[in-house]
Amino acid sequence: MKTKLATLALGAMMAAGPAMADLVFPSLSYRTGPYAAGGIPFADGYADYFTLLNERDGGIGGVSANVIECETGYNTEKGVECYESTKGEGALVYQPLSTGITYQLIPKVTADGIPLHTMGYGRTSAANGKVFSHVFNYPANYWNGASGAINYLLSENDGDLNGKKIALVYHNSAYGKEPIRTLETLAEKHGYDLTLLPVDHPGQEQKSQWLQIRREKPDYVIMWGWGVMNQVAVQEAANIRFPMENFIGVWWSGAEFDVQPAGDKANGYKALTFTGLGMDYPVYEDLQKYVVDAGKAAGAGDQLGSVQYNRGLYAAMLAAEAVKTAQGIHNTADIDASMMRDGMEALEMTNAKMEALGMTGFGPEFSVSCENHGGPGLVGVVQWDAAAGTWNPVQDFQPTDADVINTLIEEDSAAYAAENNITPGCE
Repeated sequence: MKTKLATLALGAMMAAGPAMADLVFPSLSYRTGPYAAGGIPFADGYADYFTLLNERDGGIGGVSANVIECETGYNTEKGVECYESTKGEGALVYQPLSTGITYQLIPKVTADGIPLHTMGYGRTSAANGKVFSHVFNYPANYWNGASGAINYLLSENDGDLNGKKIALVYHNSAYGKEPIRTLETLAEKHGYDLTLLPVDHPGQEQKSQWLQIRREKPDYVIMWGWGVMNQVAVQEAANIRFPMENFIGVWWSGAEFDVQPAGDKANGYKALTFTGLGMDYPVYEDLQKYVVDAGKAAGAGDQLGSVQYNRGLYAAMLAAEAVKTAQGIHNTADIDASMMRDGMEALEMTNAKMEALGMTGFGPEFSVSCENHGGPGLVGVVQWDAAAGTWNPVQDFQPTDADVINTLIEEDSAAYAAENNITPGCE
């Protein structure tokens, strides 16, 4: 009853008050360059969800959402330029969709007081909110992904990977290097041999890496790729007849465009995930009605339901729910970046809330706190069915190795705090 009364009071206050400025969501997109295949659908999903809220609900808490796109080309320098050129527009939160850009923005957003959401990417130790006050990476991070892959392989081998050979094919960048420390620690714990195979940007040349895989015959290959690198890797794996069911990519290596060029040869390839698949959610009926059919879609409307479109949609939904949380905390619809940070740190996503949003099962349940900006780190696994042209779940969202991951997060964040004269604590 108290919640209902508070909502009514907030609604009355907004109706009676003066017109408020838009809620601004910069989108550091990349619709050009070698990573555009992933950047385009994500940016479309991100923009379309806010358009849906504007058209169907009149905004968020009665205030219109305004998505400002700035093209980065997945270039770190351009990403920083986009941040500097848009932060004064009333930006509430940044979603750079790039680990390289993320690393450069962490000190900037902290100094400027603007939250940064790096959903499933970025600096993993930013999960420690006592050190990284303005950075959030819920609902899962790269170390969860590394552990999730190993946990899945453990389940496929009766809990025993001792003596198994695992190769990591990774993008030779800050992004691709993120899982190495975790995989090495888990190798000590579970007794598997780990081979590291870096692939230079943009990833079109991988002959030597796959020749090495053919020679050494690892039992499994894990991939940390993005863009054209994924397509090339799947094709190279097919060329050497590596068993696709033993090839598993991180969530950024598990979209339709990663496997379709290889045709039937990609059948059986697996990938991690922290979001739902396809369009079988009520929210898509509203997207079709209020956005696509109304001619207001960010793109051509042909990306709906694709893996990366769903990721963009999910990121926007989490941002919108954080806004609602912040509006409730501060009893105003006209929130600023500081209030948005409070809303993100108090965000709670329940199954009931997801159902009300028409997105039942779209993502895992989780809550955020000062101590944990990363969520529960639940990871699912999907597999490509080439004949049907669809991804199918083979493992629901499952816990990852919290003991290993939390220890690594504590070590890495403590080192960052020492280097940057930060006294860890909660505001």
